[in-house]
This record gives sequence, C-alpha cells and structure tokens, in this order.
Amino acid sequence: MSIGFGHLARIGHLYPSGGLCDFEIQAMAPEGVQFLTTRLPFRDTSIESDRTLIDDIEQHAQLLADARVDLIATNCTAAGVVNGVEAINARVRAATNIGAVTTIEAVLAACEALGATRLGLVTAYGAHVVAAEQTFFAQRGLHVVAEASRACGTPFEQGTLPPEVWFDLATRLPREYDAVLISCAGIRVSGVIEPIEKAVGKPVITSNAALLWYCLRKLGIRAPSLGFGTLLGE
Repeated sequence: MSIGFGHLARIGHLYPSGGLCDFEIQAMAPEGVQFLTTRLPFRDTSIESDRTLIDDIEQHAQLLADARVDLIATNCTAAGVVNGVEAINARVRAATNIGAVTTIEAVLAACEALGATRLGLVTAYGAHVVAAEQTFFAQRGLHVVAEASRACGTPFEQGTLPPEVWFDLATRLPREYDAVLISCAGIRVSGVIEPIEKAVGKPVITSNAALLWYCLRKLGIRAPSLGFGTLLGE
C-alpha cells in the first residue's frame, strides 16, 4: 500500500505573488513532506512592498488552514526583516490557531546552528533593502563582512535569472566569512548550493534551504535532504 504524499507533514507556504520559485522548497524537501502554496500580493521589490505584503495575511493563512496544514511558513526574507518576525507569526497564529514561522527567523537559526557570525551576503535586492537587512543582522550580533547584489526590480525578474548568477556572485566574495548567505526566497539557487560550498570551502545558507530546515526542526522531522549543502545534509 502506498503512503500518501505529505504523510510526514503538510506545510502551508505563503509566498510572494510575483515570484517564480515556490517550487524550490518542495524540490529540496524530503519524501513525505508536502508544501502547499498560497500567494501574497507582491509585484515589486521595494521596502514598501515588503511592508504591505502582510496587509491581508490572515485571509491568505486561513486558506492554508483549510488544508489542515501542520505549520504555516511566510516565505519572504525581506518582509520578515521589515515587519518583524513576531508581528507576522502572531497574526498567522491568531487567524488559524496553527504554528507559524518566517524565513528570516529560519536564517538566524541556521546561522546559530552553523556557528556563523561573519557572513558573506549575496542578494537579489536593491540598496535600501540590503541596508535594512545588514542593520537587522548587526542588531543581532551578525556581521556582514562581504556583500554582493544583483538588484532586481520585481520578484518575476528575480526568478528568471539562472543559478549561475548566484554561483558567480558567491564565489567571488572575499573569503573572510564563516558562511555565505544567499538571501532571497525568489531565486533559483538550490542546484548550486553544493557547488558553491565546494568552491569556497564554507557552508552556504539560502533562504529556502534555511526555511525548509527550520520547518523540519519545528515539526521534529529528522530526515536529511542530501545534495543541497551542509545545513540540510546533517
């Protein structure tokens, strides 16, 4: 008798509407873990759009609750920085009575787990969003010691760039960091996590890999995902 898809967990996935890469987290997930996606309005990558992404988050989260998910993940790294982790999670929990997580808290937890306090930061953001993220990290004892960006004006543009863009940016950073953080849930990067790690000799954290790892941890699922770097392989 076959085991149903999602027999280990069903995870609700709130994802920016203009993004193309909601498949990445499912592609990295171990067998038996299912992500169900509902979209949040998001058409450009400005700080204001990051802020308004969660304006009606209760309505969207309740749609995921209909599927009896075990956890709800709000997957936009910059929106978590701008709006605050607890502000987002508290609203989702209040609307659904289901546990909630965000990408940026997953990134912070991944940095702690890997002992990384000095980061090489790669993003798909404009200067204002990069600055906000650097400030966010500095306030939490994480220091960006090298940074490179390929600024994109829309989430659609972010998703159209080939993975080689992120490989090139990451491998060219000065190697003074403990780990590389590739920050953005809207880019195709899962296939180059391990090649980057091999090239630079340090762990690589990506938004989607960190969120997947954190969701599994929250749900007590100890199934590694091999082929996607140190974090998910342990």
